[in-house]
Amino acid sequence: MPAPTALITGGTSGIGRATAELLHERAYRVMVTGRESVRSAGLPEAIGVVEADARSLTAIDHAMEAVRDRLGSLDLLFLNAGVSRPGPIESTDEAAFDELFDVNVKGNFFTLQKALPLLNEGACVVFTIGAGSGLGAAMTAAKCALLPMVHALAHELAPRRIRVNAVSPGAVDTPAYAKLGVAQETVDSWADTIPLGRIGRPGDIAEAVAFLASDAAGYVTGNNLIVSGGMGIPGA
Repeated sequence: MPAPTALITGGTSGIGRATAELLHERAYRVMVTGRESVRSAGLPEAIGVVEADARSLTAIDHAMEAVRDRLGSLDLLFLNAGVSRPGPIESTDEAAFDELFDVNVKGNFFTLQKALPLLNEGACVVFTIGAGSGLGAAMTAAKCALLPMVHALAHELAPRRIRVNAVSPGAVDTPAYAKLGVAQETVDSWADTIPLGRIGRPGDIAEAVAFLASDAAGYVTGNNLIVSGGMGIPGA
């Protein structure tokens, strides 16, 4: 039986990287996309890396050609590429607004569209959404646009037995916070507000994605799996 195949967008760091490494350990053939170069990604050599900006349809086409050449077809598409631009409406400019929707909404939509010919019957698609709050109107709108998309796609792709789900991480310790200027001490302090008493690890989300891609989740589609340590649940 051939090894399953996976493409992970935004896969050179954080949650995407942890998922790529986990699936590789579980005998998947894996490729990732990211803005980082092949040399700087530092992933195992068996994991293919393609530089691709999710905002560019030309870059997405290039990535799909690379996937076709290396993997042939896909059993899992993990749409993890995204940007965070938190902030209130007063401080959100047009460039930040456009980037939020270009990457998180447009990029994910067209990546899936262009990957459709590569998806095997019975394949799995997983979107990263997010379980956070207080991120500002523009970022909330961009993220919230994805869940209705997941629901619609679950219906549209069901005739091909392609399952479409989402995973929503809570506070996860990834390099994204440092890029936003958030100190590690601040990230660590969030553990006090999480019912399970710790910040999430990228591997926690990777395990959830691996579950959604597995036969154990073969009857699960159109769902949003929240992996937050209890953050955001009523009463938390």
